[in-house]
Amino acid sequence: MTDTLIPAIDEARAEAERLDLRTRLFIDGDFRDAASGRRFTTENPATGRPITEVAEGGPADVDAAVTAARRAADDGRWSRLSPGDRKQILIRWADLIEANARELGLIETIDAGKPIADTVGLDMPETAACIRWHAEAADKIYGQVAPSPEGTVATITREPVGVVGAVIPWNYPAQMAAWKLGPALATGNTVVIKPASTTSLSLLRIAELGADAGIPGGVLNVVTGPGDTVGEAIGRHPDIDAVAFTGSTEVGRRFLHYSAETNLKRVLLELGGKSPQVVFPDVTDFETIASNVAIAIFWNMGENCSAGSRLVVHRSVKARLLEAVAAELEAWRVGDPLDPATRIGALISRGQMEKVLGYIDLGRSEGARVVTGGSRILEESGGWFVPPTIFDNVRNDMRIAREEIFGPVLSVIEFETEAEAVAIANDTPYGLAASLYTRDLNVAHRVARDLRAGVVGVNAYSEGDMTTPFGGYKLSGFGGHDKSLHAHDQYTELKTIWIQLAER
Repeated sequence: MTDTLIPAIDEARAEAERLDLRTRLFIDGDFRDAASGRRFTTENPATGRPITEVAEGGPADVDAAVTAARRAADDGRWSRLSPGDRKQILIRWADLIEANARELGLIETIDAGKPIADTVGLDMPETAACIRWHAEAADKIYGQVAPSPEGTVATITREPVGVVGAVIPWNYPAQMAAWKLGPALATGNTVVIKPASTTSLSLLRIAELGADAGIPGGVLNVVTGPGDTVGEAIGRHPDIDAVAFTGSTEVGRRFLHYSAETNLKRVLLELGGKSPQVVFPDVTDFETIASNVAIAIFWNMGENCSAGSRLVVHRSVKARLLEAVAAELEAWRVGDPLDPATRIGALISRGQMEKVLGYIDLGRSEGARVVTGGSRILEESGGWFVPPTIFDNVRNDMRIAREEIFGPVLSVIEFETEAEAVAIANDTPYGLAASLYTRDLNVAHRVARDLRAGVVGVNAYSEGDMTTPFGGYKLSGFGGHDKSLHAHDQYTELKTIWIQLAER
């Protein structure tokens, strides 16, 4: 069904011109201007041209949003609804997101540079599915009765933590919002959420659809603006009980400082990665592996925290695998994100493009060899395009193998033994995801166990699905996980009620 929603390029361009964009803050159930009256420009990464101006929120707006959220939390307009009633409202919201997937996908394509086949065909349906999955869990999670002594009854229940602050990245604006909003709202919390300043537009429309679905005013609030003002104000606000952040490790550290210096709010961090893809010498299906390798690093322009940016491959099969990857990339068209045939769109900004190109130059200077790509393309479009770039002859101590590039750049590293492969894979400060390819079940089990990563794909590049938790080890995460029922735990407080019964 989603394929039929993806417009042809001429239709997409015409519909993009007619979009009615929401550009003001969404607080207490309605849109409003920023208290300062300031606005900032958001650009189309595929053209470098302005799209519109968006309200530039600040600390005063965060205060207003938190006040609305706290009032809604305290009066119980959301938390005291029966779980079944919350579920029905959230399901209506998911249905509206799905019904408006084409509009939302167009918004995200022009705002984030993502291919329309992905935003309409995948991102928006998965955003709706995430909200719906957590909604369905709302009335199916039970408390416990402890084995207390005779004459007592002890119950263990979960309550909403209260007001949740969320700060989300620009690479998957709608989906990352849903990963926070689904479990936080399903468990009865109210939320103040900040989208990335480069990609604010889809979330503002999604919040409006939430109000249409029946989410009460004050329960979901969106404050747009820069991270160093709005993000910090959320992190430091004394009336926010928990904050969930997805983004860079550098910024994630700041939220721990904000919490320590204020009210010790709970902090949940999903951070960066430098994920290995380990290919053992017994593999035979090079075509399938090459497809997975390409998806792992080049999907979404490599702007993915779990991107498989290090290909750790046995030297006996390296040449054949790289040939297969090259053949796979022939079908990966780089171009206009509004074209349904495009597989790789534009990087999010000029700054991000320059960062990626800087790493490519660094890789050359470190002695690695560019196999394909390696320079800016489609410059005449005005957009920020970098093609798939592969480095061979990479050592794991090179900066291109150790630092998160967040672009379509793959480092190829050879190994000889299983122990060496595991050592290379684990020799990183990150630990978000990993994948391995082998026909030997023993190797699969041993290596999957030994890899220090929160998500390990065996003969697949996968982050799991909504039933499995997503989070990382080391510098890749802190305090919790997205997705699955485990996400519900982190947005709740555990309460013991001990009842002493009267004697007979």
